Amino acid sequence: MNTLEMSLRLLAGVGLGAAIGFERQYRARMAGLRTNALVAAGATLFVLLSGYGFDAVPGHASADPTRVAAQIVSGIGFLGAGVIMRDGLNVRGLNTAATLWCSAAVGALAGAGLYQPAVAGTVVVLVANVVLRWVGRAVDRTPASGEETTTSYTFMAVTKDEAEAHIRALLVQSMTGTSFQLQSVSSRNSTAEGYVEVRADLLTDSRDDKQMESAVSRLSMEPQVTSVRWTARATRNGASRDDD
Repeated sequence: MNTLEMSLRLLAGVGLGAAIGFERQYRARMAGLRTNALVAAGATLFVLLSGYGFDAVPGHASADPTRVAAQIVSGIGFLGAGVIMRDGLNVRGLNTAATLWCSAAVGALAGAGLYQPAVAGTVVVLVANVVLRWVGRAVDRTPASGEETTTSYTFMAVTKDEAEAHIRALLVQSMTGTSFQLQSVSSRNSTAEGYVEVRADLLTDSRDDKQMESAVSRLSMEPQVTSVRWTARATRNGASRDDD
């Protein structure tokens, strides 16, 4: 293979990767135009290296292109993991990570000289990110879409100043082994002199007032505690979130 053909394959890989990245850049995602173009270019170069690079080196047998292609797939997995973030109960960046994976596949096709499948793959990725985005939003608005509901609990106990540390420790201990996820524990001065208010914020996948009552019953029996109260609020969340 001559230099011109290799250059054409590299340009095809970069161009198709940039086409995919343009849509990501327009939506202001972390992995945009340059990232997708570079991923596609890297995949193209690796395929060219494995398929034709070692032919020009005396004493070296031609490498197996399929082995390098397999390593590209695993390598992009690490890159994709870098754009996935946890945001509370949601996971963001899955769609961008999948797009990077597809950009690498398009680059590998271009490096192998399979221009038509590479172009077709680029079109499919763009259709999935543009057209299916509206389809996904329509499904999310459907009541039967399976949207998850979580419950936020706020627990407050008023206790004497000297018992603050003991009550905080009991609160954490009482939540251990329950389905509640302890988000934070804080204290502030109460309106009554010599007393503090210990507050805990918790989350659970489904509302369970009985479990909450059982968890705080120990605290209500402490002699240093003058009052105990809690509130609950249901919120809708998704287990994961495409970043569109």
